[in-house]
Amino acid sequence: MTSTATRSAGLLLFRQRDGTLEVLLAHPGGPLWARKDLGAWTIPKGEVNDGEDLVAAARREFHEETGIAVAGDGCMALAPIRQASGKVVHAWAARGDADPAQCASNTFTMEWPPRSGRQQAFPEVDRVAWFTLPEARTRMLPRQTGWLDELERLLAAGAGAAPHS
Repeated sequence: MTSTATRSAGLLLFRQRDGTLEVLLAHPGGPLWARKDLGAWTIPKGEVNDGEDLVAAARREFHEETGIAVAGDGCMALAPIRQASGKVVHAWAARGDADPAQCASNTFTMEWPPRSGRQQAFPEVDRVAWFTLPEARTRMLPRQTGWLDELERLLAAGAGAAPHS
């Protein structure tokens, strides 16, 4: 079993707009990501608390990073991935809609500029946006793009209302 310190959980929110499948992705906040775009976007996700149900953690983290509450029923489990850091990310796809202009993120604090001794607060997510799958593949962290293929397969198989596992 993976320890909670090395596990994250998140949601891949999706919708159909004019017959086109779109996913909501988040751009990481803070100065280290400010000038990065292609290959930098991610699903809203975060650490799992001790004893916390993974899908509950995914919904909680999604809400903290976007301000959007997503119901747990209807979430479709996606295959976990291991990030370059070694952290395992558990993800679920959920049908929903949101206005990116209305999203609001929690914040984190870090020393900035480096070695200045000053702590500054930054949003965990500085913006969210809807992307078609081809565009999402160019925007997402490369290790996460497999979730897009998996979402397509699940929807093609009619699993759009499958319960979480």
